[in-house]
Amino acid sequence: MGQSNKGFSETGLRKMRQVLTRHVDSGKIPGLVALVSRNGETHVEALGTMRHDGGAPMRRDTIFRLASTTKPITVSPVMILLDECKLHLDDPVDTWLPELANRQVLKRPDGPLDDTVPARRPITVRDLLTSTFGLGMDLALLGSPIQKAIFESGIYDTPEEDLPEPDEWMRRLGTLPLCYQPGERWQYHISLEVLGVLVARVTGQTFETFLRERILDPLGMKDTGFYVPESKIDRLPPAYTPDPQTGEFIVWDEAAGGRYSKPPAFQAGGGGLLATVDDYHAYLQMLLNQGMYGNKRILSRPAVQLMTTNRLTPEQQAFRDDLAKNNVHLSHGQGQHGGWGFGMAVRTYRGDYASIGQFGWDGGAGTAAYADLDNQLTGILFTQVGMSTPDSSYLIQDFWTTVYQAIED
Repeated sequence: MGQSNKGFSETGLRKMRQVLTRHVDSGKIPGLVALVSRNGETHVEALGTMRHDGGAPMRRDTIFRLASTTKPITVSPVMILLDECKLHLDDPVDTWLPELANRQVLKRPDGPLDDTVPARRPITVRDLLTSTFGLGMDLALLGSPIQKAIFESGIYDTPEEDLPEPDEWMRRLGTLPLCYQPGERWQYHISLEVLGVLVARVTGQTFETFLRERILDPLGMKDTGFYVPESKIDRLPPAYTPDPQTGEFIVWDEAAGGRYSKPPAFQAGGGGLLATVDDYHAYLQMLLNQGMYGNKRILSRPAVQLMTTNRLTPEQQAFRDDLAKNNVHLSHGQGQHGGWGFGMAVRTYRGDYASIGQFGWDGGAGTAAYADLDNQLTGILFTQVGMSTPDSSYLIQDFWTTVYQAIED
């Protein structure tokens, strides 16, 4: 490849491969696929094996469970509806999601579920896009009545919990009070699940159908979806949740006959997609190209700019910082970004090797995907080792440390 004025240095790519190989050789990461791309130059590494005890090698077309790396994709169908004026940012969502009308809000976020006041205003589309609608996963509230109720109601996607169909999911969500007033605080995850239901109800199609017709198919993302058909199941590795004490590999989902071998009842916008590195690269490249893919416009330029720049107020930002700075294991990966756009993190300060303006997100199953407009850079690293131990987070951090060193201009 040699020295390049537009892509990466050969020395830098060799160092990246060595560092990734070290993680695989440690025995803690069975295998991975990594893709880096810059100004038309793309480099892929497929290292290790699909299973921790050997077996088939990782390949460029291996399919991975994206977990929360689903989130940056989920917002695109909503942006299409905004582009087409079928939704507006400050529309109350009550029309389409009556389960979220007339909300009650906890007087204290850690207080009893029946100690509430009325919401000061309706939940809006903007609240859902920015994860500030008033309910979500909140590490500061673990063990509180509302966080227990979220888990007990079965609306949070866990290895042990298959989500119900969308109407039932919304019914259960509607039985819970909000933690905070709409727009008051950034909280994680649940808003992205709601957005998938919103898209389905506005369009009259399933979330996956609209996503496929308007995003996946135009981008050629042929291996992306909410399940893996039998003809491709040999390309899906098992998913591991290592034992936090011993590091022993525990399989939480096998490929054949597993959770993702059949269509789910709930198409989870918060974490339900599967994809290959090349599929995700096509999506990030469209965002870098300000909504264009080849000669096709997928999203408007302003829609992409809204998604990929910080949308939080300083007050909301303070709560967003809690997740990264006060939960250190998250910052082993890409935790300390600063801001949040629509469905993804946005770097607002230089906290490590990555540039200000970089956008994307990680997934708890051991995935990461980010793009950087200033450097015209995309980087994707997929494995199937969950973040129950820091190993995949360290891998992700080391990947980005070497990617940014490999840029030579």
